[in-house]
Amino acid sequence: MPEGRVKTWDLWVRLTHWTVAGIVAWNLFGPTDATHRVLGYIAAGLVGLRIVWGFVGTQYARFSAWWPTPAHLIAYVRSLARGRPMHHLSHNPLGGSMAIALWLLILALGASGWLMRLDAFWGEDWPQELHTVLSIALEVCICVHIAAAIVMSVWTRENLIGAMLTGFKRSGPENEKAPRKRSPS
Repeated sequence: MPEGRVKTWDLWVRLTHWTVAGIVAWNLFGPTDATHRVLGYIAAGLVGLRIVWGFVGTQYARFSAWWPTPAHLIAYVRSLARGRPMHHLSHNPLGGSMAIALWLLILALGASGWLMRLDAFWGEDWPQELHTVLSIALEVCICVHIAAAIVMSVWTRENLIGAMLTGFKRSGPENEKAPRKRSPS
């Protein structure tokens, strides 16, 4: 393991990330045919499996390592405003919020695509309109996600895109702890 680096993203996290990214790119810009439908269901299935992995997976893949609570979001936004973003081994709170938004949009697109094929909605416009609105929302979120990854990589001098390829992130400050534990409610 390289000095000062931590294996953060396991193989399953990276495979699901890049496979879903490829499928979404194909489905956003490719033809809307039978392949589009099958790939959409595969993407939704992979997102579902990634959500399961958030409960049972490796240390940094678990939701307990990065769930964006209001307190964590506020603290992180304040660190950005001070010009010194807090370092996170897993997702930072804004990145975690974006992951959740992307996953929900992909799941909703799978569901709306499925609804469009049901006889019960034959001739109805709203399932197609919903699917279109969701796809536009996904495109916007993807653009924000990519831009944020690039900006934060430059700002923090940590290659976040490279980390999602290799699995390694910079270990960060010496006093940084392992994934935070949820406090009992």
